[in-house]
Amino acid sequence: MKKIFVLIAGLLFAARLFAQTIVRDKATENQSQRMVYAQWNQNDFYPKAGFLDLNPYYWLVWGFFDPNYHKTDLRPLSATGPQTQRLALVATLNNTDNHYKLQSDTARTTALSNMANQSGLLSDADPLWLLYYKQQFQPLLNYSAVTLLGPLPPNVSAQLVSQGFYSWYTGQLASLKERLNGARTADQDRGSRIMAYYRLLEEYQRLSGVWNIRVLAAAKDIQMTSQQQQLKAGSLSPGIWTPQSDIQIANKVLIHAGY
Repeated sequence: MKKIFVLIAGLLFAARLFAQTIVRDKATENQSQRMVYAQWNQNDFYPKAGFLDLNPYYWLVWGFFDPNYHKTDLRPLSATGPQTQRLALVATLNNTDNHYKLQSDTARTTALSNMANQSGLLSDADPLWLLYYKQQFQPLLNYSAVTLLGPLPPNVSAQLVSQGFYSWYTGQLASLKERLNGARTADQDRGSRIMAYYRLLEEYQRLSGVWNIRVLAAAKDIQMTSQQQQLKAGSLSPGIWTPQSDIQIANKVLIHAGY
């Protein structure tokens, strides 16, 4: 009896195993695939309309509830699907962002270039200043009593100071130096800065010429005064005059005139 019971239980269990078959609904599979990636085909919808649209299952599933559902492409990745539209919108926004970024980078580069050209903090790095104007303005930027009066004889220096020409010259140099430092530190266009350098250098060269003329004139005055004193004291003989002496003097003047 026990063996019969075990046999019957085994048969029932085997029958139950064979009853568990896989159900494959092709309509459901087509629907799930068409919603994502498969090619759209409304003829793959089930149940079909049948001969003369008389299939009752078709009307129960589609006809009475949503007859246009199987005619509408609902794939997100279709040509007009929401995912395709979103991706197209993202691509358009990325293109717009890249365009704005390019414009901002161009504006930034232009702003930095203009800042470098106009900022007074970077004027000392200007190539034209480093190669030419810095050397030309070096005596003006570093002048002192030693550089101005040191190379001169003591009597010439004393005369320039006593006559007030030294104080006048240093006052003019201080004014030019202040204007030069203002042109270097002010925020302005590079062309305007270079033109300021040009004008200031021209003024400095004229002022230096006046100084050199006054130095030579002071030395000449001292020499003439010394010779007059020597003549009065009788310690200097003017020499014997002859007509030939005038000719020699004239020739000497012509030679040194540089004509």
